[in-house]
Amino acid sequence: MKTIVVVSTFALAASAGAQDTARRATTGEAWQIINLPQSSLVFARDGSPIGEIGREMRTSIRIGQIPKYVGQAFVAVEDERFYQHDGVDVKAVLGAIKGKILNQNRGGGSTITQQLVGYMHPDIIDRSQVSGTAGISRKLHEQSAAREMERHYTKEKILEAYLNQINLGRGWYGVDAGARHYFGHPAAQLTLAEAATLAGLPKSQPTWDPIAHPDRSRERRNLILQKMAEQGYITQELADKTKLEPMTTAPNGGSSAPSGYFVDAVRQQAERAGIQVLNGGYKLYTTLDPQLQREAVNAVVDGTNKIEAQKGYKHLTQAAAKGNQSDYLQALAVAIDPQTGDVRALVGGRNYPRAPFNRAVLAKRQPGSSIKPIVYAKAIEDSVPANAIIPDTALTIDLVTGDQYKPTEIDGKFWGLNVWKEGKPTSTLMTMREGLIHSRNMTAIQLGQRVGMDSVAALAQRLGITPAMDPVPASAIGASVVHPIDLVAAYTAFANNGQVVQPRFITRIDDSNGKKVFERPASTPQQILDPRVAFIMRDMMRDVAERGSGVPARKAVPDGVPVAGKTGTTNDNVDVWFVGMTPELVAGVWVGFDKPKTIASGAVGGLLAAPIWGQMMGRYYANHSTAGWGPPPDGLVYAEIDRTTANLATPTTPADQRYTEYFLPGTEPLEVRNNPWNVPQWGPLFMPTSRSSGGVQKPKH
Repeated sequence: MKTIVVVSTFALAASAGAQDTARRATTGEAWQIINLPQSSLVFARDGSPIGEIGREMRTSIRIGQIPKYVGQAFVAVEDERFYQHDGVDVKAVLGAIKGKILNQNRGGGSTITQQLVGYMHPDIIDRSQVSGTAGISRKLHEQSAAREMERHYTKEKILEAYLNQINLGRGWYGVDAGARHYFGHPAAQLTLAEAATLAGLPKSQPTWDPIAHPDRSRERRNLILQKMAEQGYITQELADKTKLEPMTTAPNGGSSAPSGYFVDAVRQQAERAGIQVLNGGYKLYTTLDPQLQREAVNAVVDGTNKIEAQKGYKHLTQAAAKGNQSDYLQALAVAIDPQTGDVRALVGGRNYPRAPFNRAVLAKRQPGSSIKPIVYAKAIEDSVPANAIIPDTALTIDLVTGDQYKPTEIDGKFWGLNVWKEGKPTSTLMTMREGLIHSRNMTAIQLGQRVGMDSVAALAQRLGITPAMDPVPASAIGASVVHPIDLVAAYTAFANNGQVVQPRFITRIDDSNGKKVFERPASTPQQILDPRVAFIMRDMMRDVAERGSGVPARKAVPDGVPVAGKTGTTNDNVDVWFVGMTPELVAGVWVGFDKPKTIASGAVGGLLAAPIWGQMMGRYYANHSTAGWGPPPDGLVYAEIDRTTANLATPTTPADQRYTEYFLPGTEPLEVRNNPWNVPQWGPLFMPTSRSSGGVQKPKH
């Protein structure tokens, strides 16, 4: 039998999807079916899918694993005589030529087999060549290769390869990836309506995208269902019934939470461990909590949108940004389990597709006042009690360079010996605790000078802060840059009795055969701070949340959930932060621009970052309970203090001026220290049960 070769010089290259196929280096002949690039699948801590890693997002499956109507839907719309032709549909090509002559759009006449040889071997057959001599040559080569493919492989094998190869839009290749991302389940679970929807995509993914254009996609789906009925694959009754189904797609592209930034970090972690996940075929199991991740994403998006909507906001907004414009406000959020180091949520920016730079992991930003707890912790460790008076007064510090450093306060004022409220001095003294509550710069700088900034820098390094802190006075108020995730991880020491944990993203990686190739246990806590120091600092930061700049965060979280934390704002209102903790989570939020500039006049961490933190944690804890902090560590001395005098409270001290202060032994007030019967402390032999004389009482938690 003589082979007939028919060429249409105007035939289309089948679809825009062909042009999107990556230019892969191939071996062998154009008729050969080759192994396709696979992706690695990423799963959350509960086993739900959160993303893929690979050069092409694809998981190949056998045709016997999917319902028969999946392949039939593609055949019905792409190549109705697939089971009759030898790789080239002469009737379809002649019809295409006639359509061109009559100015009718009849398509290019390419069979599924022809499309497949072009998709699999784009370096040999360039399907973008559709006209002229090059187009004729390409078409001849394509037809010859298609016929040769049909001689070497069964129709079933060719259709299987096609269903695994085809570009279904949004970077998703093959029916399994398409099913997972568009509908939230693997191809084996595709319904007839979903199969017909996917079959409508190869001709033009953007046009028939069911996420972006559900009504348009539904029309295309119903057309394919009708074709399937006309060609005898399904009954007309079933086609009509299926046409009535609504167009429903899975949220977040089939992921349990939008996790692009987290998945990027996972890829980097895997590659550092020597696992080439980009080559595909791996399954990566991670620490992500889908619910907390969703709340983190929503809080970042809602919070930044509210900032941009504020009256007088002068910068480019994300909604107004066009093309490659990306100089709009950004934000990040990170949440870590302080016991294990597990990264439970990570958002590296407002919009991953538009701005994929992972600010949570890769950025270097000034932490502002959110670094102060490390300065204070060193001071407590060096026997400075939390009720020590540290006046908020002007400072002039001689630097080794010969220059003088004259720091300022964010409000441009020095409060002196007293705390101020509503622009007026109160009778409350400016103790170390009050200085942290109100985030006074002079307090932190004086403490840094007292204990030595080299010692503060060394502590920061032991807590995991990178890059290394510059041991200069300005670093006491956050002048040195940090990686945001490192700062959040450092705060785990305050939540975990002085033990810091390193962030963990991946728990296990399996290869394509299900063999475990990598495993990382929970992070081993490293004791960096004395547990008593960590407790005192956490209690001071509890006051920050309840009485100071962190109040917006505290108010958004249910009352039964303990909250402690610290705000941060850098010079000129460029970076704003809130890093806080509950018994189960340590989380941080940053807001600012990629290219540092003032966000707005009066922009501070308490007003911009703390509400985002509060929304994230508040909505998470609306469905979660907490066991509380647990008992204080042994060896603490505590006493009831009068805020107005910074000394022991007396029977005449009003209730609203009393609070419980905690001390390392030897730093408590002299009146307590000199009376051996009046030295309350935590320990197995001395646990107070009731109020005692001399202003000492059992603390409330």
